[in-house]
Amino acid sequence: MIKTTIQAYTVVCLFFFSISCNQPYGKNELPVMGRKKIVEKEVEGRMVIDTLDHMIADFAFYNQDSVLITNDTFKGQIYVSDFFFTSCPTICPKMKKQMLRIYEKFEDNQHVAILSHSIDPKHDNVQVLHEYAQALGVKSSKWHFVTGDEDAIYNLGEKSYMVTAGEDSEAPGGYIHSGAFLLVDDQRRIRGVYDGTIEEQVDILLSDINVLLQELTNKK
Repeated sequence: MIKTTIQAYTVVCLFFFSISCNQPYGKNELPVMGRKKIVEKEVEGRMVIDTLDHMIADFAFYNQDSVLITNDTFKGQIYVSDFFFTSCPTICPKMKKQMLRIYEKFEDNQHVAILSHSIDPKHDNVQVLHEYAQALGVKSSKWHFVTGDEDAIYNLGEKSYMVTAGEDSEAPGGYIHSGAFLLVDDQRRIRGVYDGTIEEQVDILLSDINVLLQELTNKK
């Protein structure tokens, strides 16, 4: 499973082209990650070619309090996203520990949120997620644990976040998922990818969150 997780994380890094997953400290800005979409549109009566940034697709899932969570939930916010399941016997405990670091540092900052998608909706219903969040002692308004249609979750993971997420009978617990943490800005764009099982990677993420917070401040 460890080998599979490393491979999955490597695929995420490769998708984002030459952007290093070991991003240095001290940056004043973060790249917009992902393949740009080429579109044709009409401008002043003539057709021109434009490029659009890769963005997280529309989604709608229920969180641990039975509240419908959509893209609009994060309007004016940046958020850190990951994929997990509550009965995960392998990397999830490490990811949880590192995500708690993010939660604790930005708990009182209204512009930062966390979104964790369960890839085991058959078991991880609203009640299970509610108990899971309670055991962690986290606020629902800050950290959303969401569940919903299985195919919708897997599709979002693989096509929008570009991470591995799905069932695998050979994997411990019956599911396989990436250990990546993804940093998403207020325009639904991915601005960083980090290995959520490695403390040093999350140190970089904590620093990069502050970079995006400064971007938000500069917009006002």
